[in-house]
Amino acid sequence: MPTVAIVGRPNVGKSTLFNRLTEQRDAIVDDQPGVTRDRIYGEVYWTGRTFDLIDTGGFVPNSADAYEAAIREQVHVALEEADLVLLIVDVTTGITSIDEEMATLLRRSDTPALVVANKADNEERRWETPAFYALGFEEVFPVSATSGIGTGDLLDAVLAHLPETDPEPDPGFTRIAVIGRPNVGKSSLVNHLVGAERSIVTDAAGTTRDAVNTELLVDGEPVLLVDTAGLRRRTKVKENIEFYATLRTERALQRGDVAVLIIEAIEGLQAQDIKVLKKAEAMHKGLVIAVNKWDLVQQEEDLIKRYETYVAERLPTMAYIPLVFVSALTGKRVVRVMETAMAVAKERERRISTSALNDLLEDATRENPPPSYRGGFVKIKYATQIRTAPPVFVFFCNHPKGITEPYKRFLERRLRERFGFLGVPLTLQFRQK
Repeated sequence: MPTVAIVGRPNVGKSTLFNRLTEQRDAIVDDQPGVTRDRIYGEVYWTGRTFDLIDTGGFVPNSADAYEAAIREQVHVALEEADLVLLIVDVTTGITSIDEEMATLLRRSDTPALVVANKADNEERRWETPAFYALGFEEVFPVSATSGIGTGDLLDAVLAHLPETDPEPDPGFTRIAVIGRPNVGKSSLVNHLVGAERSIVTDAAGTTRDAVNTELLVDGEPVLLVDTAGLRRRTKVKENIEFYATLRTERALQRGDVAVLIIEAIEGLQAQDIKVLKKAEAMHKGLVIAVNKWDLVQQEEDLIKRYETYVAERLPTMAYIPLVFVSALTGKRVVRVMETAMAVAKERERRISTSALNDLLEDATRENPPPSYRGGFVKIKYATQIRTAPPVFVFFCNHPKGITEPYKRFLERRLRERFGFLGVPLTLQFRQK
């Protein structure tokens, strides 16, 4: 889809506008400039069209020395990733030197840009917006991200500047995103799978290159393989490298059916890996963990079993994720990664009959009855599957609020034991009968 990037100096309201346009509350908003946020990528739907929105506020550096470089990098990433850039300014402060520098960078680019004068909450402030034409752009849009004033006109203008949405790949394609931290071997693994040097591979973390999308056939089935590892340009600012990597990962997860997370065998699961897995799980994507550089590990008896135990301890609620031990350097077991990912994709499409579900429900509740609620018994009447890819199950009962998280996990374990769902997050809903 077309992509729009929000840029601007700290505390002009980038995150508030991001929340307003995406109709989400994922970006943390605070009066302090440079507040850390988790989500930097969302979708905007307006008058029948959809586009991706990037919030580049995560560029605010931790050190004062990196501040100016971070601002410049913010614009560069926006220009490389987006079809349109929104330069956010603040009507209460007027034009600053940082606004002027960012505007200069944008004017030198072929990427179109619009100036958005935020915090125009009343008529008096709206009268201040013509001053921003001095930045050299044809259009300035006064808005209030807090109240939503002016955002409709802004969105109309955004759509007028965007290309029509590209057609999605054939729905028959299984989309597999290869994700992971820099220098864990993502590109080497993709190259082996594709059978060609499609991605630049070096020892440097974050090697400069474009992300690669490749269509291929796996056992006669069409697959769209996405290598998300690359940076298009080198950057000296650590915060920007992390922002760029997070952006690419989140966009890949949004589009994929199955995410293959590459980790390094010796380093093991890092906090960032777990964060990405939880985000993918929340998006209901299929999941596979490929433990790369297995050739560098001293081989011992029961090593794979011990490593699986280690991962299970680090991911106590995600034991359903399959592990594949590979060496992207030598190609050993690399094909098994694709085979496992395709198996997970098929599991996402699995449909269980209502009769089979209720047979399981009867056995599970006999083994472990639901907890009591407000002095009464919770009775689950019946269950049914209401969708696939991802699978969603609905359990009808007399007191939905009486179903505790431990009991939900118990039912999920029983579902997996009987029906499989390898690598697939399950959604269990409880409704009033």
